[in-house]
Amino acid sequence: MAGGTAHAGAGAARARDGTHAEAAGSGSVQRTDEQEPIPLARPVLGEEEERAVIEVLRSGQLSLGRQLDEFEQLFAQALGAPRASAVSSGTAGLHLALRAVRVEEGDEVVTSPFSFVASANVALYERARPIFADIDPVTLNLDPQAAAAAVTRRTRALLPVHIFGYPAPMASIEALAAREGLAIVEDACEALGAMDGGVAVGARGNPAVFGFYANKQLTTGEGGMVTMADAAMKERIDSERNQGRAPDMGWLDHDRLGFNYRLDELSCALGIVQLGRLRETLAGRARVADLYREALAEVEGLALPCEDSDGKQRGWFVFVVQLPHGVDRDATVRALAERGIQSKPYLPAIHLMSFYRERFGHREGEFPVCEDVSARSIALPFFPEMGEAHVERVATELRTHLGRRS
Repeated sequence: MAGGTAHAGAGAARARDGTHAEAAGSGSVQRTDEQEPIPLARPVLGEEEERAVIEVLRSGQLSLGRQLDEFEQLFAQALGAPRASAVSSGTAGLHLALRAVRVEEGDEVVTSPFSFVASANVALYERARPIFADIDPVTLNLDPQAAAAAVTRRTRALLPVHIFGYPAPMASIEALAAREGLAIVEDACEALGAMDGGVAVGARGNPAVFGFYANKQLTTGEGGMVTMADAAMKERIDSERNQGRAPDMGWLDHDRLGFNYRLDELSCALGIVQLGRLRETLAGRARVADLYREALAEVEGLALPCEDSDGKQRGWFVFVVQLPHGVDRDATVRALAERGIQSKPYLPAIHLMSFYRERFGHREGEFPVCEDVSARSIALPFFPEMGEAHVERVATELRTHLGRRS
């Protein structure tokens, strides 16, 4: 992936609270000793972001200005994608991408049950139905054979998720799509920086969607980006994110149904600065992941994230481990919280959420790999500024707790 030079100066003021919706809920940090609490995530923000935001505020142009165009162009260049459209969130991007590949009422979209719920919800926005297929037990991505078995005459699209930043098996998924005449939308919301065979995730030509929430590799607070090859698709997404306005922005000419999915200039300014230090950020995340691998390598029964292989390179988003079978995951989260360490169950199986159970009659046992992984998975504190002492503290407390349970 192309990237910029690091811009963070030694005197950059960093955000220290690390609190946001993704980190709230079960596993909130409780300080019970003299050591500093370790949050689940923490954005890296500095003086350059402050200056960029102030400059936009002083300009008086807070929406649909030059920051938007620049952010889109720089993002597309960084990935090697032909085009990009900035939107208000990854969810908004997934919604617009499904509309752009013409998913409609009555259609089916084959996707993973092991993901953030938005990747399934967006099909419902168009009165289509998400059809789940089980995951690979190693990569945790959609299993191509299971996806193929889930295709019916109603299937319109495949929506693979590059879970936890590890590239989905796109060659197999693209072969399935070509064979069945299906569209593809890639959920790359967790995968900025990931590579597959020397090609950046998001640069294969399929519409691919990235998210910029506060715990992501690049943050604009909220926000997202859709990359694509097709010029007509970009024109459609640009219009639909802006209430369906015509390309010439005629105020009275709304020639299609649209939404308020714009990304404001303040967010775009943040994104431009963050993009400029993306290589540094990704390297910092990879460094922390390596520290975790070393610290947790000998814990019996603990499954670590899969290693890069077959030309695939993870864009590190979170560090999720699977606890040994028989270990109480929720008790583990509580035990770490008591020691000032935030962790979180990551991720719940979508098909077993109450809404999906009630709406579609899903039940336990449908997707056994997903259900096993989901029941044992826990996200540990993970952000670029974590030091060796932080990682060792987390690892020591986790090892100690698991040792008491053995």
